[in-house]
Amino acid sequence: MITQRIAAFTDGSRGGNPAGVVIGETLPDRAAMQATAAEIGYSETAFAAPDGDAWRVRYFAPQAEVDFCGHATIALGAALARQEGSGRFALRLNHAEITVDGHHSANEWSAAFRSPPTQTRALSSAALDEILALFGLTHGDLDERIPPVIAHAGMDHPVIALRERGRLAAIAYEFSRGQTLAQRERFCTFALIHAETPELFHARNPFPFGGVYEDPATGAAAAALAGYLRELGWAAEGPITIRQGEDMGVPCCLQVDLDGAVGAPVRVSSSVRSIEA
Repeated sequence: MITQRIAAFTDGSRGGNPAGVVIGETLPDRAAMQATAAEIGYSETAFAAPDGDAWRVRYFAPQAEVDFCGHATIALGAALARQEGSGRFALRLNHAEITVDGHHSANEWSAAFRSPPTQTRALSSAALDEILALFGLTHGDLDERIPPVIAHAGMDHPVIALRERGRLAAIAYEFSRGQTLAQRERFCTFALIHAETPELFHARNPFPFGGVYEDPATGAAAAALAGYLRELGWAAEGPITIRQGEDMGVPCCLQVDLDGAVGAPVRVSSSVRSIEA
């Protein structure tokens, strides 16, 4: 099995969130996949093997398996397009079935996935207070237009919307404390966001659950956020753009559609680039 290294959600020819992609005849055992993901060291690695008319896919962070990962799905779709030809690929995940469209040509390399169904549930006041304390925030920092909630599109992401871009840029936290909270509550990432306009968001996504301080681009969280905005009746004219990774020096750009019924899957798209090993 050959490991490919692909950056998803690139900002033109720069930036992007790197993912490992391993495509083989069959999937290795769980321990081998976990060890490979730890060795690669990216926030996630996608493992895929043919499964009838679809591809069986599992995702591993350096320290844990996750049920869904957006940027690794984009990377996988791009890798399949390069290997199999451009088209739509059906993916069987641990708890969902989704599709990813991959395009590969001399002029373009890109992919777009449709997420698992989206949903939200209440974030308890105790959990909210713990999250705010973790990141040095107060209730006064919150954007009342987007109340805190747990948003889901394959994994759980508490959404914390901030009124000021500067507060988002200044975010820092104690990793061990964040990991304890994330693993206890099963929070995949903390989706910290700021809405500059109805169509333009800035995001940061700490990922201590998977052993990563911060993820530069998080497609699963973007899909979860879009599902939540759709529930709120968010007044965006067309798709939203999420700028992420800028505060890490790794600029990333995610395009997310808000169309469809409440709870329906969300389409997330991006360009990609290859990373030299």
